[in-house]
Amino acid sequence: MSDIDSVNKGFAVSPQANPSLSPNNSISNDKPYVGRFAPSPSGPLHFGSLIAALGSYLRARAEQGQWLVRIEDIDPPREVAGASTLILKTLEAYGLHWDGAVLYQSTRLEAYQARLNSLLAQHKAYYCQCTRKQIQAMGGTYDGRCALRTPKHDSGAIRIHNTQAIARFHDALQGDIEVEPEFAAEDFIIKRRDGLYAYQLAVVMDDALQGITEVVRGADLLTSSARQATLFRLFGESTPKWLHLPLACAQPGMKLSKQNHAPAIDIKSPQASINAALAFLGQAPCTPDRVETMLAQAVSQFDLSRIPRQQEIILPPGI
Repeated sequence: MSDIDSVNKGFAVSPQANPSLSPNNSISNDKPYVGRFAPSPSGPLHFGSLIAALGSYLRARAEQGQWLVRIEDIDPPREVAGASTLILKTLEAYGLHWDGAVLYQSTRLEAYQARLNSLLAQHKAYYCQCTRKQIQAMGGTYDGRCALRTPKHDSGAIRIHNTQAIARFHDALQGDIEVEPEFAAEDFIIKRRDGLYAYQLAVVMDDALQGITEVVRGADLLTSSARQATLFRLFGESTPKWLHLPLACAQPGMKLSKQNHAPAIDIKSPQASINAALAFLGQAPCTPDRVETMLAQAVSQFDLSRIPRQQEIILPPGI
């Protein structure tokens, strides 16, 4: 099973058109549009990162909205020294100028812990000491046994008591998504056994804090949206809309990533990479010029309906 298949196991995509889009491909929402790009500082930006950054930027600017940048730096073992600075310099070199201050998740640790303390105190979360081997023996889905244990554990990973399981949601590009009921109902981890805060908790709290109205990112995170929607509901927050872009892959099931040594994009001559990313997203090319001029043209001709709806695209050699 590929990495993409394992992440997105058991969901179905409806071919129906998206009813939330108006004929000009804009979204219907009373709130001003706020989008974001949220890389982790595990290395320099590569072509796959550029797809997510450019796609989210174009969507936000085409909606006359804000585009925020957040650095998801809460997993020190995976982080590379200097990567955060290099990422921001690369975005600037590509003319991808963000609104407001950059939010670093590492500055939010007290807020994450305060939320966990509240959830534990209200019996909406609990400690779990089950190992991966034990969960595999349960059939691969955690069965909630530590929530029923007496006495309760007072250490270990922390799991959410999932009373708001969401198994179906709509994606502006991929259509109607359904995840396996067992996946949707699982009490998933919100703080890891090693003491690090789980991605699902941090991303939901920060999207809520920043007022994100639509999450635009790669399709490898498609089913994560179900769990994030669950947390938004449990926390009493407005759930953003979702738009998952196709992944740039070197071969089927293998997306470009820092972990598989995808090369960094050219920071000195970005024009060619911008047009390559536009082509990947099905958009019309821009006349090579200053990056700001190219992006203004790209925004003016952005057409959501032209983005391919598949979840991965195999790149030709040389990109």
